[in-house]
Order: sequence, then C-alpha cells, then structure tokens
Amino acid sequence: MTTHSTTTPARKRQFGSERRTHSLPTIHARPSDRKITFGRLAIITTVLFWVAYVVSTIIRQFIDSGSTFRFTMEAISYLVVVTFLSFSALMYLVARQGALERFRSHVRVPRAELDRHFSAHTGSMTVLVPSYAEEPHVVRQTLWSAALQEYHSLRVVLLLDDPPFPSDPAVAARLEETRALASGIMTTLAGPAERFAAAQRAFPPASPSSWVDPIAARDLANHYAWAADWLERMAAEEDNTDHVDRFFVDEVLLGLAAEFQLIAEALSAAASENVAPARERMVELYRRLVSTFTVEVETFERKLYASVSHEANKAMNLNSYIGLMGGNYRHEQTPDGVVLRRVDESLFGDLKVPDSEYLLTLDADSLLLRDYCLRLVYLLEEPENARVAVTQTPYSSFRGAGTRIERLAGATTDLQHILHQGMSHFGAAFWVGANAVIRKRALEDIVEVEQVGGFEIRRYVQDRTVIEDTESSIDLGTHGWTLVNYPERLSYSATPPDFGSLIVQRRRWANGGLLILPKLWRQMAERKRNGQRISRLELALRLNYMSSIAWASFGLVFLLAYPYDSRLLSPLVLFAALPYFLAMGSDLRSTGYKSSDVLRIYGFNLILLPVNLAGVLKSLQQAITGKKIPFARTPKVKNHTAAPVWYIIAPYLVVAFSLFTLWRDVLGQNWGNAAFAAFNAVLASWAILSYIGIVNSIVDLWVGATGWLFVEKPLRSSHRDVKPATETLDWRAVLYHGHPGASLPRSVKEEMAGNGIAEHEVAA
Repeated sequence: MTTHSTTTPARKRQFGSERRTHSLPTIHARPSDRKITFGRLAIITTVLFWVAYVVSTIIRQFIDSGSTFRFTMEAISYLVVVTFLSFSALMYLVARQGALERFRSHVRVPRAELDRHFSAHTGSMTVLVPSYAEEPHVVRQTLWSAALQEYHSLRVVLLLDDPPFPSDPAVAARLEETRALASGIMTTLAGPAERFAAAQRAFPPASPSSWVDPIAARDLANHYAWAADWLERMAAEEDNTDHVDRFFVDEVLLGLAAEFQLIAEALSAAASENVAPARERMVELYRRLVSTFTVEVETFERKLYASVSHEANKAMNLNSYIGLMGGNYRHEQTPDGVVLRRVDESLFGDLKVPDSEYLLTLDADSLLLRDYCLRLVYLLEEPENARVAVTQTPYSSFRGAGTRIERLAGATTDLQHILHQGMSHFGAAFWVGANAVIRKRALEDIVEVEQVGGFEIRRYVQDRTVIEDTESSIDLGTHGWTLVNYPERLSYSATPPDFGSLIVQRRRWANGGLLILPKLWRQMAERKRNGQRISRLELALRLNYMSSIAWASFGLVFLLAYPYDSRLLSPLVLFAALPYFLAMGSDLRSTGYKSSDVLRIYGFNLILLPVNLAGVLKSLQQAITGKKIPFARTPKVKNHTAAPVWYIIAPYLVVAFSLFTLWRDVLGQNWGNAAFAAFNAVLASWAILSYIGIVNSIVDLWVGATGWLFVEKPLRSSHRDVKPATETLDWRAVLYHGHPGASLPRSVKEEMAGNGIAEHEVAA
C-alpha cells in the first residue's frame, strides 16, 4: 500500500526544544468574560499612558525650560519612535481583542449539516501545490493531506517548478521521485475508491419507503471500519522520524481513521437496536466515503512549455496553470521548445485543463486537516458571503520542534494565527499564501493580461513583490471582494529549523509592504467612490500589517544607537508597553508556550533586526529601480542552512554596540539609557547562543569567507562536439523566428556561428 519515500535522518534535538508534541485543539477555547474585559482594559491603558507621557514629559519639558534646537529635535524624534512602537502594540491588542470576540461567538457547523449541504453540490475544486526543489517526502505528505479531503469532484495538481532536465544525477533522481508521487497516490487510492463506488451503487438512493433495513446500516458500518483499518495500516507503514511526520500520521491519517471508526461504531450501535439512519443520511454517508477516496492527482511542469511564463517566483507558477484552466491544448514543437496551442473542445488535445469553481492554493510544506475544504467552501456558499473571494485558516505550527529557534519561530506563527483572526473581525483580513480557498470568479476580476513574445500571459496573482498574497488582497478589495479567516485551526505549515532558513523567510516577509501601500490608498479611494463605509480600525490594522516592520526596525535602531537626553525617558513609556507584553504572555501561555517566551521573542527580534532592515531596504531599492526581486535560496551545509556572513556578524555587532552604549551611559550617569542598553545586550547575547550558536556562527563565517573561491565548472555542450563540419542551417529556427537581427534568439545565433554561417547569409 505505502508509497513513502526515503527520508533524511532526523535532526538531533536540542536542549530546550519543544516537549509538547500534541497539536492544539482545532476549535479555539471559548474566552472567559474576564479575559475579554482585561483585553479591553489593556487597550485603554496603553492609550492613556501614551497620552500621559506626551503631556507630562514632552509638553512639560517644552513649557518648563527653554529648549535648545538639539533637545527639540531629540524630543520630536523620540516621540515619533515611541508613538509608532506604541501604535504597533495597540494594534496587537486590538487584533487580539477581535480574535477573542470571534472565538467566543463561533459555533461549529455540525457534520450532518455539511453532508446535507454537499449532497447535491456540483462545484468542483482544484488544489494547486506549487513546489520548487522540495524534498519528495515533504511534497508527498502535502499531496496526501489534500487528496484525503472529504470533498467531491477534487483535483490535486502538483505545480513542479524544478528545472526539467537537471545534469546532476542526485537532483535528477529527486526530480523523478517527485514526478512519480501523483501516479503513486492514484494507484494507492484505486482499490478503496472502486470498493466504495461499488458499495454506493449497490445501495438504492431512492425507495417507495424511507425505511432502511438495519442490515444495510451494518453493511455501511463494515465499510467505514474497513476504511479506518486501511488508514491505520497506511499510518503504520509511514516514516516517523520527526515532529512533522508524527503530525501527518497522528492528525491526517489516524485522525481520519478515528472519525471513520467512530461512525462505524455508531452505525453498528443503531443496527444492534434494530434501527437505521434515514435513507437520505445513509446516502450522504456513502457519498462521504466515495468523496474521501476519489480524487485526481497529477503533475504539471510549466518549464516544459515555451508559451508560458518562466519567471522565477511562486506567483507565476500559479498563474501559468490558472491561465490554462478551461482549455484544450495541443503540443506544437518549435525551435524554442514545445508551445501549447488552444484548440476546440471537440478536437483531440494533448493537454486538457478542466476549469473549477474553487481553487485551493497550498504550499508544498503545509498540511490540511480532513474537513478543511468542506468547511471553507460551506462558508463561501452562505448567502451573506457571496462577495467573499478568499477564505482560509491562517496556518499554525507543528508542535514538537527539534530546535530552539524552530520552537520560538513556531510561537510567533501561532501568535500570528490569533492576530489574523482578529483582523478578520474588523474586515482587515489578508490572504496568507500558505493555504487558501479562492473563488476563481474573483481572480477573473483582477486578472491582468499582456502579450509576451506572441503569447498571452495572464497574471491573477501579482508577482511584483515576493509577498504576492498581500498585494492580491488589496487588488481583490479594490474590485469589491472581501476576505475572511475561518476561526478554527485546520492548516499547519513548517517552521524554519535554523537561523539560515529563517533569514530567507523573514527577509521575504519584510519585503514589499511599503511598495503596496499606494495600492491600499487607491483601494480606499475606490471604495469611497462606491459609497462603502471604511472603518478607521480596518485602515489602521492594514497600515500596521504592511508597514510595521519598517518603522519598528528603524525605530529600534534609533533607540539602540542614539544617546537620547535622559529628560525624555519616563516610566510611563514602560507602562504603555506593559499591557502589550502581558497580553502576549497570556497568548503564549494559552497556545502551549511559556509566558517568559516574551523575553525570548524580544531577543529573537533583536538578532533579526538586520534581516528586517535588509528586507525594507530591498523594498526601497525596488521602488527606485523598478526591478523585481527574485526569490533567494541559501546553501545547505549538511543538516544546516548556511546564513550569509553579514547576518551572522550583525547580531554580534548589536551586542557589542549595546555594551558600548552601556559603558558610555554609565560614565555619563544616564541611567535610563544604561538600563535599556544592558537589557538589550543580555537578551541579544542569549538569542545568539540559543538560536544561532557559536559553532554554527563559525561554520557560516567560514563558508562565507571561502565560498567565493569555488566556481562551478560550466558543462560542455556535448551536441556541439559531435556536430559534423558540414552541418546545414537550422531552417526550422529561421522559419519560426523570421528575420534574424536583434530578435533572433541567442541559441540560434550561437548555432549559426558554430557552423560558420553569418547572420546576413540567413536573410539571403
């Protein structure tokens, strides 16, 4: 049965890694009235202490003493920094409060109501899994979590973006293993799918009497028990080397098996009492079995075709396939490669891409729980949600992380889940790209079409920045669509296990927000013209989400680097920030972490300060140059991702400068600044030791210092070595590309030169 692939050895667990291995409950705990009341008080307290600081410190200093120009500039800049940081803290508290309100009011739709809704449902769904250079066993688990969704008319497409003809044997072997995943899953599911389809056909859906023989209930119970046993046997054959593997086994496979076993026991209990569910319910239960095990899984590689975009980003990987949906295509061989020519539906085609009412985008390192699709599509089809374009459950982290940095990064991920839920409460939800159910009709509203090289390129998801989901959220809002986060935990995604891989993720998160801000203003203007009411809280939350990394990073640099006048310091600033830290501690505790992790997160953010600054500066660079920023991948050193040298050196510089500031402020008896510098030095030092490591720092510095010495030797083009000297001109290339000149492809020019043919001879 099993199709699992060979996995890499499990990473050695660090001291201080996460002990908890059980995932958080799917349904959030209902917050108490006390917790909600304290949340409101935290918001009020933050505002009052900020106002008190402005009045008692800043304004009083201007009134009581004749201020110099330097003091005036210091006071203004310090007030700006404190105000922006306080604003971010306030937005955290507001979003958190919105999440608590949602968790309190959420009522889960009973399973029978879902089955009844989908009993006559015809809307299809296509799951798109973009993948680039991922490990096959990681992709396999993602595909299985999508394939086992209890949803009818489901297609799962792996959008494989690896170079299709690698020369490295190891890379080629990995690619072939990944290509085989789709057919392997289809083969494995064929047996259960045929069994349950036959059982469904054998049960009459309609009868003059609605009465069902209890024997039929026992037969259906046996089918559910068989399905549960099948899943348990598959789980027993799975690799179980790390916490992600355990989640896949326990939550995806055994979770579904346990639910099927419970249904089997319920049906058996009914039969024992000589009764059975209503015929309609029996039909729904048969349909559920068939839907779970019936799916189409296939692979699409855009780089095999010259007529689609090959731009190196996830957005264009998605766009290339979405643009083909609903079409029938023939392969046409050209000198540039295979192109896809659209033909009539009635004609034979080499590639037919069915259309879908819904799309589900799913990162290749993410996993879904079994009823993700059902519950989110049900939400989209409620009458009041007719203009909802995207819904998702912002992903949570896998528990049981093997490294300290993965555990802490997972904590920040789980906090972000809460904040995204709260932003949805105020109508300020953003599409977070790891997973989402999308109404395809909404994407058709925002598509941009252009002609490139004679072929139509369609952009549904913008690729101008590396945070394509955020920009698309703004585009959808401009066209009158909204986004909603479903208030449950139904999706999970991997967290970077080391500092090098974390840099790649966080630098991407820090890039692009500033570039999208003008679109936000245009969206607000368009909504005003259409007579829509715009909440100030929605605007504040969106502005904070898109820009807070920029102002928090620069603000922290000012506080670390500049020796502000001690008269500007006040305990009121700490009191204004205290509700934020207390609330975060409470949220960490409620999600299975420690309240003291607040301090660890602060130190964690100190060592990530250079990363965030680099992302912000990249945004400014892109705004000036207009050039897109490609996705960056970092080199691997055995079981460790090497970090760039600058990002290793910078945290040590933060510690060194904090110690220098401490020494300088002690000499100047500036005790407030001295305490702040000491606090930063201690927490940044702890973060370096815990999350980067001295040994890893040395290794990464060595790799950075010596990496430039090694240059990959270009592969010789073997086909040129065997070309006969009398080889003629490639007439196909000439007829396809036309007059040579500047438009002639480099490959054709090189081939002509190799044959001793001048370009002007082609024209003749």
